[in-house]
Amino acid sequence: MSGPSLHKLTAHRSIHNGSLFEARDILEVLEQVYQEGKADHAILAARTLAEHWETRTIAHADSEEEGFYQKKLEENPDLGEFITMLKRDHQLFRRIIGEIKEIIDEHGVNNDVIDRFKTISVLVQIHNHDEETHLLGEH
Repeated sequence: MSGPSLHKLTAHRSIHNGSLFEARDILEVLEQVYQEGKADHAILAARTLAEHWETRTIAHADSEEEGFYQKKLEENPDLGEFITMLKRDHQLFRRIIGEIKEIIDEHGVNNDVIDRFKTISVLVQIHNHDEETHLLGEH
């Protein structure tokens, strides 16, 4: 079930922005230690960042899907296709994080891992903007 903060633009945006800012900071550390050739530190930073995306963004997505989206759909059935697209975004987030974890397990950190982290960051920013605009009334 979704909490009341998911239904208020400022609170929801705060959740989104906090997660993105934290991810950005961890990614900066990852890129720095990777460029310095500190493989063990890079793996630790990458695992930390993957866990961050799982516990912050993907957990938030799960919460949205468990109640928030359903309530919005009940309020406006015309949002069905849009909500399906938002859920697809969530599936992509899960898939990209899964791929990142597999690459780290098999090869350690490489440019592909960093590129995927940058990709998820951009996708999440677009997703958040769309969600805030269409479901929380920011036009």
